[in-house]
This record gives sequence, structure tokens and C-alpha cells, in this order.
Amino acid sequence: MKLRSLLTSACLFAIPLSSHCAVSAVVQESATAPELLRPDARFKADVLVVVAHEDDEVMIAGYLAKLAQDDHKRIAVVYVTNGDGGGNAVGNESGAALGQERQMEARRALGSIGIQNVWFLNQHDTPNQNVLFSLGHWDHGHVLGALVRLMRITRPDVVLTWFPDPVSGENHADHQASSVAAIEAFDAAADETKFPEQLSPAKNRTGMSNLTDGLLPWQPQKLYFFTDAYEVFTPYWFDAKKQSSFRKNLGDGTGPSFAVTEMSPSRHMTYAQIEADEQTYYLTQEGKLGVDAVKAKDFKAFEFPVRLIFGKSLVGGSATGDLFEGVKAEGVPFRAVHGHSPEEKHGVTLEIGDPWRFYSLFWNAHDLDRMAALIPVPEMEADYGEWLSIGLRVCNYTGNDAVVDLNATLPAGWVDHPEYKRYPVRAGECYPVAAMVSARSSGEEKWEELSWNATQDGRKVGSATVRVFVGKVGSMPR
Repeated sequence: MKLRSLLTSACLFAIPLSSHCAVSAVVQESATAPELLRPDARFKADVLVVVAHEDDEVMIAGYLAKLAQDDHKRIAVVYVTNGDGGGNAVGNESGAALGQERQMEARRALGSIGIQNVWFLNQHDTPNQNVLFSLGHWDHGHVLGALVRLMRITRPDVVLTWFPDPVSGENHADHQASSVAAIEAFDAAADETKFPEQLSPAKNRTGMSNLTDGLLPWQPQKLYFFTDAYEVFTPYWFDAKKQSSFRKNLGDGTGPSFAVTEMSPSRHMTYAQIEADEQTYYLTQEGKLGVDAVKAKDFKAFEFPVRLIFGKSLVGGSATGDLFEGVKAEGVPFRAVHGHSPEEKHGVTLEIGDPWRFYSLFWNAHDLDRMAALIPVPEMEADYGEWLSIGLRVCNYTGNDAVVDLNATLPAGWVDHPEYKRYPVRAGECYPVAAMVSARSSGEEKWEELSWNATQDGRKVGSATVRVFVGKVGSMPR
């Protein structure tokens, strides 16, 4: 090396230029840089599953096992929380200690169905029913950045996550929040203006202190959901009477369906059995469901088909077609979404509030308009006698201040608990209202409608409706 440096220096000052110097210059000018390294193939995923808690994937574990073990698809899973807010069926560990145990359970459970690539974003488990509570409790921006990074690392063709809408069912807001973040990351991972520090190349790849990520943009091609609605049966719930009488079943014709009663050629058992076996690893949670099924060799509770809900596709295909229908092996270019554009409104009116209002804006911004038709009227559930807080907005889209009266129309047995009946609304503003009601304390388990009417100077200016299933539901905290 020293001799070469001396010769180079000598060439720089040689007069006239020697023949050796001429040869050296030619060699330097013709030197070719090595091929640019490709993204690490060990982490490439055909499907990226984004969920909230360790055990969320059990609902679709039979299908994931088919993809991973029999179709030889590469599956990766991201858990946004560490499950530290859950209960523990087998030990005293709780909080952070429980979170550590649940992460280990998840690694073992996923390993049993052939999935090795798993990541944890370590946000807190937040049992509640309002997606905005979960996003607010988490570090929303950090979660989004971390998910974008993982999409750029795993480069999935298909993203599979929870259904982004409140439902009558388990309705865990963490489920919905993980879906919101997954959708945002789906649309951001190929956008070079989003988290650009992840795309900036290393200053010295083989050296130290490379503070940027050196990743490449990546555009996933298809997006699907699964749901914790009671009407889409799972080992956890299968009560037909909880199906809404007002709308179509979420699981009927909204996406592909997979029969877990089929036999796995590699495991020589049904996918329902494989799903039950995967459940056994989650002893801190509902693992006993799987343990009992395996012990009794009775897998009926696990034989309900896996039903997915089609979100969107950048490569065409039908809503009920195969997950990989139309997927291009070479990938697809970035496609920007519609984004938020405020709707022009007029007059004085009454609107539904959060979290439903948030979703109506979110779906439109992310080209998921078809979601609005799946649950066209906001819905929830209530235990007998339970108090509910319904978010409403009294809005004034005029140039003059207004005073609006609000009145509830409730089914028999329900009680209205209004804090106020009259609301002063400034010009151009909306007044947020938490309408408090309590459900009837007895009677038939069934769906009912609640409505609120807004009047200005005795003239009706707007209304809002929600649908509630009343019964013994034992729902998440509100």
C-alpha cells in the first residue's frame, strides 16, 4: 500500500509523464464499483400480519399455517403491544412481567406453524373501545415510523390486519389502532418523503455510526382485514343471535374464505387442529381452549372458516379472490392515496362524533371508501343497565352564531341522562357532545336503535342514529 501511494505521488509530479504513470491512470479510470447489495432476503415476507396483542393471530392461525407450511409462503408478524394490560390465567405475573411472558408465548406459538420472523413494538396494552384512546395512549408517530421501517425491511406483497371500524363484538380499540397504523404504513412505505432518514444510505456500510437506515421504498400491493365482530365465528364466540338484524353479515362475500376443516398435507391433520394446537401456547390467555380441544380430540370450536375482508388492491382482482391474485413478483411502483380533503358543508346540523367520525375521514383519505358500506350506521353493544357515552357534534356551518336544542329518542326501558339540552354554537364551529344513556336492565337480547334530533328555533336541522345490541355481553371498558 505504501509503495503504491509513493508511485502515485511520483506520477503526480513526474515531468514528463512516465509510461508507468500512464498505465496507473488508466487502471484507476477503469475501476468499476461493485454491484449494489440487494435487500436482505432472509426477511422478505409474502404476507405481513400486523396485530395488537400476542395471541391475536389465533383467529386466523389455521390459514397462516396453510400459507407458511403448505403453500411455502413467507409470513412475518408484528405485535404492536406487549399485552401487559391483559389477565393471567396460570400465574401471578402481571404488567411488564406478563408482557415478557406473552412475547415468549407468541414466539413459540408462531414457530409451531412455521413462522420465524416476528417483531414487537412494545406499546402498552390499552383495553378500551375507542381507537383514539389507544392511539393517544401509544406513541402513534413512533408506531407508524416503526411499521414503515418493518414494511421496508420485509417488503410484503400482502398486508393482513384487524378490521378498522367499531363493531359489536370484542371491539378492542388496540385491534383497531394496530389496523390504523398498518394502513398508514401501507400507504407510506413507498413514499420517499415519509421517514426519509430510513431511506438515506449509510455513510460507510461496513463501518460504525451509520445513523440512517439505508432502506429502499416499498409498496405493498394488497390489503385485507379480519374482525373480532361476534358474527364472524371463532373459538371465542359463536352466538348466531348477535348477528345484526339491520345489515349484512361482515363475513358474507366481503373477502376470501378458507375452510380450516381441510387436511394439511405436511402436518397430516386438519388446519382446525393446527389452530387449536397453536392456541395451547397462550396459557396466560385463553390457551385452555386449545388444551381442552387437543386433550378431548374435539376441534369443533376451531372449525369455523377463516373469513377475511377485502380492503384494497393496487393490482386488481376480485374481492373474494385469492390473497395473491394479481400480485406481481417484481413489485409495483408507489401509488399515492387520495388524502384528506375537507368536505364543504352548510347550515346547522347534528353529526356523529368520534370514533365514528374519525373513521369516515380516515377511510376516504386512504382510499377505503367501501368500508363505509359494511357498517353504514354506527353500532355498539351494551350490558343490561350499562351506561353508554355516544359522541355527537352539533355543527354550525353558517356565518352567524346559533343555539341548538338536542333531544333523544330511545327504546323502551332506556334512560336518557343529558347534562344539557341546549347548546350555543359559534359560527363556523362544532360543539362536541357526550350523550349519556343507560340501557334497559332486562328483557330480550336484541338489537335496538337510538336516535338524537337537533332543532333550531323549533325547526329540525339534523339527526344521528346508533344501533346497539343489548344483552349479557361483558364488553371491553368504555
